[in-house]
Amino acid sequence: MTLTFDQNSYRHLLAEVVPVAIETEQEYERILKLVEQLTFKKNRTKEEQALYKLLIILIEAYETEHYPMEESAPHEILQHIMEESGTRQADLVGIIGSSGVVSEVVNGKRSISKAQAKALSEYFKVAPSLFI
Repeated sequence: MTLTFDQNSYRHLLAEVVPVAIETEQEYERILKLVEQLTFKKNRTKEEQALYKLLIILIEAYETEHYPMEESAPHEILQHIMEESGTRQADLVGIIGSSGVVSEVVNGKRSISKAQAKALSEYFKVAPSLFI
């Protein structure tokens, strides 16, 4: 069974959230909370996924303007995501390699391959480009 995108359901989500260009810190915090809820929601609908992507775009635009920062190394991004999600190195064994490989990747001693970036992106539900 193929799930189709339900325009009506998406309209209702948009009406609940009322996404707009983020102009204030209050609006930024509100959108961050919504994204956090969607990030850790299991079995997101296609409509929720579309809303999630839209909110991420709004957050990125606001952060680029208000919180410019230096580029982080892929392993540093991985460490941060692991810390925020409560993921341990042992949880990644079998997803990106053996315990030795996971340790080397997490500690920046080994680069993250494209295949590992894809696996990490699927595991954490983020863009693979974060790890490349």
